[in-house]
Amino acid sequence: MLKKIFSFVFSLPRIIFGLLLCTALLLIAVGVYRGGSAIDRMFTENAKLKKALSNLTDAGKIGYAKVISQTIDGQGRITATELKFIETSRDNELDKILEKTYAVDGDIVHFDALIVKFGDKIVMSGQKKSLYLWRRIYGENTAPNAGFLIEEPNKEPQRYKELLGELPIKQRDIFWTNIWDLANDPQKLQKYDIEAIFGNVTYVKLKKGLLYIFRISPTGQVYPEVIPDF
Repeated sequence: MLKKIFSFVFSLPRIIFGLLLCTALLLIAVGVYRGGSAIDRMFTENAKLKKALSNLTDAGKIGYAKVISQTIDGQGRITATELKFIETSRDNELDKILEKTYAVDGDIVHFDALIVKFGDKIVMSGQKKSLYLWRRIYGENTAPNAGFLIEEPNKEPQRYKELLGELPIKQRDIFWTNIWDLANDPQKLQKYDIEAIFGNVTYVKLKKGLLYIFRISPTGQVYPEVIPDF
């Protein structure tokens, strides 16, 4: 009898740990389910979201980059580029909502963005629209995962703060936290009329004295225009 009691007592920590583990997994599962069902309701029932997506700008300017300085070695090669990256407001191209300075190896610089391309059914105006999230900047000889962050992952980009302004903060958080996870779910993409969620990397050979203006098309293509710096 004593042996059974001692055996039960010594097994209690494992039983408690098992119960705690099961509880934690259950809470995680419930959280994932709620997040998934919440974004499902947003896309299928929320007229405010559909109206907001209709207001996405066609081929709008989304920012620009300019060289501050470049380091040249004894053989005349550019070994490093210091650049300023600026993101502009949707409604005012002169309004800076993000401004950062980066020091990148070499002179060929990659600008990485995530794109969500919507079909013409989810958008009330009946036109294809796209939104984006600037992700990171890195040089030619730098691994992408070692690049410099531009926007914080899963956070609401400043550029779209007013776009989704009519939605409650909780719904906006759900949207930005879950939208990128839909990329590998073909059924939900079709259901929500999202044609694609993908990465777009644009790279340019930067030169001092030029301004590199980035634009996004309704189909989600990010491309630079080059003009003399002013």
